[in-house]
Amino acid sequence: MSRLWSRTARDLSPYVPGEQPRLADLVKLNTNESPFGPSPLALAAMRTAAADDLRLYPDPEATELRQALASFHGVTPEQVFVGNGSDEVLAHAFVALLKQRRPLLYPDVTYSFYPVWAQLFDVACETVPLDDEMRVRIADYRRDAGAIILANPNAPTGIALSRAEIAGLLDEHRDIPVVIDEAYVDFGGESAIPLVADHPNLLVVQTMSKSRGLAGLRVGYAIGDSGLVEALVRVKDSFNSYPLGRIAQAGATASVRDETYFRESCARIVEGRDALVRALGELGFVVLPSRANFVFARHPAMDGATLASALRDRAVLVRHFARPRTAPYLRITVGTADDTRRRVAAASDILGTRAT
Repeated sequence: MSRLWSRTARDLSPYVPGEQPRLADLVKLNTNESPFGPSPLALAAMRTAAADDLRLYPDPEATELRQALASFHGVTPEQVFVGNGSDEVLAHAFVALLKQRRPLLYPDVTYSFYPVWAQLFDVACETVPLDDEMRVRIADYRRDAGAIILANPNAPTGIALSRAEIAGLLDEHRDIPVVIDEAYVDFGGESAIPLVADHPNLLVVQTMSKSRGLAGLRVGYAIGDSGLVEALVRVKDSFNSYPLGRIAQAGATASVRDETYFRESCARIVEGRDALVRALGELGFVVLPSRANFVFARHPAMDGATLASALRDRAVLVRHFARPRTAPYLRITVGTADDTRRRVAAASDILGTRAT
C-alpha cells in the first residue's frame, strides 16, 4: 500500500531505535535505560493516579509538574515546557526554533534523530566534524548559522563540554537559537540551565528517561526564556494539547520532588561506569572519557560489528552504529554490577583473554 503514501513518507529515512528483544537471561546494555528503576514515591503517586479521574482529560499545561521542575532548577514555571519524552520536545524545537533561513549546525557524530527531524521538517542543516579525539570543538562553530543544536554530553561518544565552553558558544551566537540537549547531563556533566538567565536564545532540553528511571513513562522537558517556551507551546497546541496523561504527570512530579533518591541513583550509576571503564581497560579496550550513563569503546583486535554480534550470541546486547567514524566502537550502557561482570566475562571469552 506504499502507493498511498505521501511524498514525505516515501522520502523519509526514519530513526532506528535500540533493539528491545525478549530473550531469556539477557544483559540489555543497548538503550541507556536505568538499571535501578523509578523513585518509590513516583511509583506510589502513579498508583494513586490510576483512579476514576482517568476518565477526565489531564491538565494540558502540566501546571504542578512545571512548578516542581521550576523549583528544582531555580527558574520560573513560565520558563518550563514539558512534553511526551525529550524526543517530542526536541521535535517541537526543530519546528519552533531551529528552522531558520540559514543552516542549522550540529556535529557529524551525534544523536541520530537530528538529521531525521531536519529531513521531516525541511530544516536546512550542515554537520560540523568532531575532532580526531571525537570531541566537539566550539571554535569550529564560528561560522554562518541560523541555529545550533548540541547534545551535551554528546551521544554516542559520552564526551561533555564544560559550562564555560557552552557559555563561549552562546556569547559568539547571541542572535540565533541554541539548543543544548542534556539527556545525559546528570551523570557528571555541567548543565547549561544556569546560563538561561543571561542568554534568552538558549533552550536546554532534559529527559526523565535516564537518570530518573522513567523511560517507560515518556516525560521530557525544556527550560529557557519564556519567549522560547511560548514558541514551543504554540507548536505543541497545534499538534497535541494533551501530551502528558494524568499518571505521567503524577509520577514525574513525585520523581522531581524525591531529590534524595535521584542523587543516590545517579551516584550509583557513576560508580558503575567507573567500574565498567576499569574492567574494559583491563581487557585492552580504548574507552572515550564519558560523562553519561554509557561508555563508547573499541578494541584494537576486533571490529565493532563482529564484537557486537559475538556479544549478542552470548545474550549481551550493546549498540553498534555502522557508520565510518563510529564503526569501530560499541556503545555500552552502564548496568548493575552483575551486568558488568557478565559483559566483561563475555568479552573476555570472545577476545580469548582473561580479565585481571
